[in-house]
Amino acid sequence: MQMTDEQLALRDSARRFTENEILPHLDEWEETGELPRSLHRATAAAGLLAVGYPEAVGGDGGDLLDACALQEGFMEAGASGGLMASLFTHGIALPHMIAHGSPQLIDRYVRPTLAGEMIGSLAVTEPGGGSDVAGITTRAVRDGDRYIVNGAKTFITSGVRADFVTTAVRTGGPGHGGISILVVDTDTPGFTVTRALRKMGWHCSDTAELSYVDVEVPADNLVGEEGRGFVYIAEQFVVERIFLALMGYGHAARALALAAQYCQDRVTFGKPLVANQVVRAKLVEMHRQVAVARTYTLEVARRHVAGETVIAEACLAKQTAVDAAVAVTNDAVQLFGGAGYMHGTEVERHYRDARILPIGGGSTEVLTDLAARLLGYST
Repeated sequence: MQMTDEQLALRDSARRFTENEILPHLDEWEETGELPRSLHRATAAAGLLAVGYPEAVGGDGGDLLDACALQEGFMEAGASGGLMASLFTHGIALPHMIAHGSPQLIDRYVRPTLAGEMIGSLAVTEPGGGSDVAGITTRAVRDGDRYIVNGAKTFITSGVRADFVTTAVRTGGPGHGGISILVVDTDTPGFTVTRALRKMGWHCSDTAELSYVDVEVPADNLVGEEGRGFVYIAEQFVVERIFLALMGYGHAARALALAAQYCQDRVTFGKPLVANQVVRAKLVEMHRQVAVARTYTLEVARRHVAGETVIAEACLAKQTAVDAAVAVTNDAVQLFGGAGYMHGTEVERHYRDARILPIGGGSTEVLTDLAARLLGYST
């Protein structure tokens, strides 16, 4: 896909912002385990936090392809996966409200978040639940003008810092039809961050376990209609998977760039590493995987923007890109040798950060089976 001049300029702006405002502090944030709130405000002030969101709800306008160009700029400059996940958590916390929420929810949560003044997160996954969205057990019982919520969530990105949590709850019977979405303020009595989770990668992204014990949520915080929550969540799966695919080939492309430069600079046995045919062959294979993943992902994004149904294709684009991320970052560490194994080196960070991608947003196994059924390869 050929980017427009505006998209190229947007990508360049994101790259320069990352170089100037993020990279000087990234190692510190990785060690402390979270991003400062000021970064959200600074990103918004630079016009980079709300790209792809309608101006009518406080966004900067543009579409999914513009947002892809933006994300490429961050990743190209060396942003970590944890930074992307935590800085842009509103990408999964807000879309349900934007599509189906009341004007009051838009004003209270969407506009301040896109301005960098609030932080939101999405809570779907439960202990023992994994990718089984239809099986959630966190229950919300209507009691007059409020809901009483009880349950637990886990692996919640930005859950420690969040001002509100867009929460999937069960308001009805078992299965898809009994799920609704409530927006829960994190200062509500009974809501607790039970622990911050330490992870293999995504170190600067705060990840939480959440507890809801008799949490009273105003009925006005219901997103859309009761019982339609699974549909609202599913509507966002395509975009979520495209962004995870983009993160995947972004990690791979950056790891390739780092490895290629290292192989030019590193001299062993009297010659640069790149002088060895086996090294050149490995770099070319890494390049091939990055190019295929990027081309496929952006084509699926283009088709989605054009209004086509690309549910299966988004699953496969994610698989293609995250497979490339895992393989290319692994090869990059191998080319760096012992230096690549050292904690704190950028290539080591990409290796760790990439490993979550075949798991998050629907595991590769679950999405492969979904694609098989959508493509007619099932009984």
